[in-house]
Amino acid sequence: MTPLKYGAATDVGLVRDNNEDAFLSRPDIGLWVVADGMGGHEAGEEASRITKEYIERAVLNGSSLRLAISQAHHEVMRYAAQHPEKAGMGTTVVALRTHGMEYEVEWVGDSRAYLWTKGDLYRLSRDHSLVQSLVDSGALTPAEAVNHPQKNVIIQSIGVTNLPDVRVDQVSGIWEPGQRILLCSDGLSDLVSEQDIADILAQEGDEQTLANRLMQAALDRGGTDNVTVLVIAAPGTVSALGKVQGLLLKTPLAPLVHHFKDRQRALILGGIGALVLLGILAFQQF
Repeated sequence: MTPLKYGAATDVGLVRDNNEDAFLSRPDIGLWVVADGMGGHEAGEEASRITKEYIERAVLNGSSLRLAISQAHHEVMRYAAQHPEKAGMGTTVVALRTHGMEYEVEWVGDSRAYLWTKGDLYRLSRDHSLVQSLVDSGALTPAEAVNHPQKNVIIQSIGVTNLPDVRVDQVSGIWEPGQRILLCSDGLSDLVSEQDIADILAQEGDEQTLANRLMQAALDRGGTDNVTVLVIAAPGTVSALGKVQGLLLKTPLAPLVHHFKDRQRALILGGIGALVLLGILAFQQF
């Protein structure tokens, strides 16, 4: 399948001196990552860099995205232990992995993923934050959470030493034509409302143009933090193999399709497609 179209933009913002965000765009392997570092004294920059580089290596070596993110947590902790001056370093992360017509989004922290479809915006990720936990418990309404003074207090992040392991949350779906997925640091989501994000994604322009507009919207609203934006478009054309995959994902065979790795999946789908075609030809002979 042709690599997906995407746009990427990052900026230090108008207040910070350094950019602790890091991002990865690897359309050739269907992988995109945004990491928002924290810790000061360049520690945040190191944490986000280590995380995105580790995830890239692990996925290239055949790891699942979830395992790659989980192990990145230990990689950052090891680095911090070897560099005491970086104590307190950590990072959030949100990542997209695509497999033909399937996608999965996984995250730790409050960097976000959104799905834009048919003019509407849906948040795919759920913040690992104090405020989100208060909303979940009913102590806060979503409206009260927007401007809560502790909205940036996160309860999970990569590299935090008091967590032996992190919980990597995940959602998955099947691409539909015209959809886009947005990955972003909180430098965007804290300043630009979800309605404004949806309006920008509905504008004319390619994914790079839209990513630039989203970043500029954050800067226009004060740019109080580093901002990083990735906009990834759904497949524009679907191959015959992709059509077979899409059909199978809507049947009881879906777990089989999900289970196998990319090369195995392609071989299995190709075989099933060939069998279906032979069945159709045989039927036409009668």
